[in-house]
Amino acid sequence: MHIPMAIRTNMITATAARMVDRSALFRLMTWMSPAYPVGAYTYSQGLEWAVEDGTVTDTESLDDWLTQVLRHGTGHTDAILFRHAHEAAAAGDLDGLLDVADLAAAFQPSSERRLEALAQGRAFALATLPAFSSPMLAKLEAARPDALAYTVTVAVAAADQKIAVEDALAAFLHGVAANLVSAGVRLIPLGQSAGLKVLTALEPVMTEVADATRSLSLDELGGATVIADIASMRHETQYTRLFRS
Repeated sequence: MHIPMAIRTNMITATAARMVDRSALFRLMTWMSPAYPVGAYTYSQGLEWAVEDGTVTDTESLDDWLTQVLRHGTGHTDAILFRHAHEAAAAGDLDGLLDVADLAAAFQPSSERRLEALAQGRAFALATLPAFSSPMLAKLEAARPDALAYTVTVAVAAADQKIAVEDALAAFLHGVAANLVSAGVRLIPLGQSAGLKVLTALEPVMTEVADATRSLSLDELGGATVIADIASMRHETQYTRLFRS
């Protein structure tokens, strides 16, 4: 059957567009996979202390803890920083990107949380740069090798790969939530099905956080998860620990 040239051209264009979309999806799946070498499984953001002192003991309390962290703590602040880092990187604004990177490195409530953010960010940059074309990430790593917060490095890599900020941020928030749920499953402990139930329940929360931070400026950074911040501080002297934070 003869297919007119115009139709064949449109078919090829549509196929190419789908391939581009899948390429972005593959990148995000790779970066947010538990197998990506950033060491995310070794951190709990103070959740280990919350389990130790009896604040988090079951599925409901884990869901509540992570909901508050996403809405009013790490999830909220990281989403704002992620958006601004992505915007600066996409625009080729190195000075603006460095400002965001410095702020992200400084905006940590405890020494362990700072270790978590910067160690994962550094590991992500070192794993990503040889494998993916990331010119802005390379410039950031050269300028701030000791101040690479995880949220910033992922955002910059996504911008370098022309991945839309909404898609990249959704993947990032899901990766963070999944890691914390995994920590809760091991610490409480819970069954895998219970952990998946919590992760599923957090989906609308992640959507809410992403939507709520869409137009926020860096001046609106701030958190209200005081108990979680204190838990991360107390974890520093916890006698028996499985996690680094």
